[in-house]
Amino acid sequence: MEQRVSLITLGVADVPAARAFYEGLGWQGKEVEETVFFQAGGFGFVLWGREKLSADSGFDQDPGSDGFGGVSLAHNVRTREEVDAIVTAAEAAGATVTKPPGETFYGGYAACFTDLDGHVWEVAHNPGFAIEEDGSLRLPL
Repeated sequence: MEQRVSLITLGVADVPAARAFYEGLGWQGKEVEETVFFQAGGFGFVLWGREKLSADSGFDQDPGSDGFGGVSLAHNVRTREEVDAIVTAAEAAGATVTKPPGETFYGGYAACFTDLDGHVWEVAHNPGFAIEEDGSLRLPL
């Protein structure tokens, strides 16, 4: 198996509201068969009804409906100012800021927020990670 993330799908309570949230961040989505697809750099990001995603994944009931689902999505940026701007836009779109922007133990600058369905996003400037011109992340391996 190649080391690649092709799609990240979030099960959401209200697809139109979730779409509006992400479009409030400046993303552009396309609806296809009750899902909304976003191009996110070199991979796809998908919103789908939580119950449908749970059933499609083979669960009889939604396993993560009682709180944190164990998933954190990261959006790395080129500057600290971008962290502040994205968190401000996210909060204006309805996000809950769970960790305000601040210095990190690795010499970077980061913040966390949850979207309308409690999915955790970290927005980070990590001086050790290069962001390519096309937006892809180059890890220092």
